[in-house]
Amino acid sequence: MPFKKVYLLSLLCFVTVKISLAQEEVTANLPKLQNPISVQYLQKKLKKEGPKLVLNPKIEKNLKKKLKSDPVVQNLYKAIQANAVEIQKEPLLVRELEGRRLLHVSREMLYRMNMLGMVYRIEKDPVILARIDEELKAVCNFSDWNPSHYLDVAEMAMAVAFGIDWAGEALPSSTVELAQTALIEKGIKPSYNEKGNTGWVGGNNNWNQVCHGGMIAASIVTADKNPELAAKTIGRALDSMPQALVSYGPDGVYPEGSTYWSYGTSFTVFTAAMFESAFDTDFGLAEFPALMESANFRLLSNAPSGWYYNFADCGDKRSEQGDITLAWFASKTGNKAYFEEDRFLAPAEGMGKLARNAGAGLVWISQYKEKEDQETPLAWKGEGDNPIVIFRAEANDPHQYYFGGKGGRGTVNHGNMDGGSFVFELNGVRWSIDAGNQRYHDLEKTGFNLWDRCQECERWTLLTKNNFGHSTLTVNDQHHVVDGKAVITDFKDGSQPETTIDLSAAFEGQLKSAHRRFVKDSPTSLLIEDTLEASDSTKLVTWQLLTIADVEIVKGGAILRQDGKQLKLENLSHPEISVSVVSLDPAPLELDRQIENLKRIELRLPAYIMKDRKTTLRVRLSGD
Repeated sequence: MPFKKVYLLSLLCFVTVKISLAQEEVTANLPKLQNPISVQYLQKKLKKEGPKLVLNPKIEKNLKKKLKSDPVVQNLYKAIQANAVEIQKEPLLVRELEGRRLLHVSREMLYRMNMLGMVYRIEKDPVILARIDEELKAVCNFSDWNPSHYLDVAEMAMAVAFGIDWAGEALPSSTVELAQTALIEKGIKPSYNEKGNTGWVGGNNNWNQVCHGGMIAASIVTADKNPELAAKTIGRALDSMPQALVSYGPDGVYPEGSTYWSYGTSFTVFTAAMFESAFDTDFGLAEFPALMESANFRLLSNAPSGWYYNFADCGDKRSEQGDITLAWFASKTGNKAYFEEDRFLAPAEGMGKLARNAGAGLVWISQYKEKEDQETPLAWKGEGDNPIVIFRAEANDPHQYYFGGKGGRGTVNHGNMDGGSFVFELNGVRWSIDAGNQRYHDLEKTGFNLWDRCQECERWTLLTKNNFGHSTLTVNDQHHVVDGKAVITDFKDGSQPETTIDLSAAFEGQLKSAHRRFVKDSPTSLLIEDTLEASDSTKLVTWQLLTIADVEIVKGGAILRQDGKQLKLENLSHPEISVSVVSLDPAPLELDRQIENLKRIELRLPAYIMKDRKTTLRVRLSGD
């Protein structure tokens, strides 16, 4: 073999081994969950009698006791009863894909088993039992649960597992046998198909949390039928889940945003609760670094207006219902801030369709006991893959001040080119917005490549994903550097909190350096200060604010008006540069999310006016 070829092969082997060793080192340094799982452990420790999933005889006894005395438990249960009534008016589920997904069907089944199953546990109503039986037979006779998109399998497996766990002792043995067989053949076994969609097993995002949760539920209720497979699957999950859980570190920020926190974390909560009910231990899940701290992230992401701080692929607004997943954190900490009592006590008949974990959630709501009143910070910083800062005011503040700013990079899971972006609310109005997310199926059905994240990938043509659709900086009308991470370099709390974000990596090759400083300089204002140093390639720096407010350009800035309120935008540093307004209604692309009255306020700063290539751009937003 020629020397050159041998050398290249040797070099390739060296690089491969080096990468493999680096990956092993990263994995070796991860915090671990306890993993004593074996067939013998299951035989010794797994509860022999049901229910086992979230409920067990002791937990169920406490729940029924609280149903007699606790108004929150009573009210949520009334809402669950109402949901169960509505479910029985609906047809049975059928295997109908939406694009490449069966997920909407799987989620509906998990919802139905939570509602019907909880009512059956409490009332032992034969009519409810018959409906559970019909629902289980319908989905267990599907040809498959769509393993090409494994979230679909996971949620369906969890649904079926809850169905036979909560009603199994009264179901026909033929239904239980059908369901257990389906859980093994259509649920667990496809997760070992190396040619299938199983990258989630060691993944670092919500798929890991959801899919392992579904496989654990399936394994617990089929352990008597196939103990070897159950032990193997639960053990695999305990080894693999830390690779996703580490994303909460170090402070609890979920890098995919608040609604994905709800998704991924709800299944981690399901998993912890199932482990506790089935084994009397959660194997260290609740103690995993930064998981409990993530409740603060979730809580602080709720703005006074009812919007989320909706960075990444996050939804816009929260539900009017109480947060079921956050209530689990309340049950573990006793922190009243995590227990949305007023929302849980809203009229049961007006709650509408509940979250699909609300049946299980009734259990941890019944386990909540308030401890000391714990303070929620008014200024908070969370580091990690997608670092954020939040400034807010006291709950009774008449101005309802809220600011959220962030670093990060586009290549993070569900990430956008939004380093340095911010949302700002005052007097109940969101003045600076994040354009948010849009339905994946609407994009995917056109052949749009939404998920690749290279610098030139199609994802970044969308206004919701690129920097042109965020309140940040843009240089030379170019995209941010997709893997250039903006980091928080300074944070101060107190009455005038501030933070500084180093954006330089996001502008590599466009600017020499860029630092953005946010200051809550009064109870009704926000100062944004950008310290910039140009490079040879710098031609133009554009300061951007995305808004749906009406905008009047005035000397030295602009006046924004919305919902009978107004906000002043002052260009403190460069008053000679006039504000311009770019309408984004309609948005640039047909596939873009269309937002009524959306516009981008711009300050365009040519590089040639920077003295010695340096400048500081200072803008102040202030209200009444």
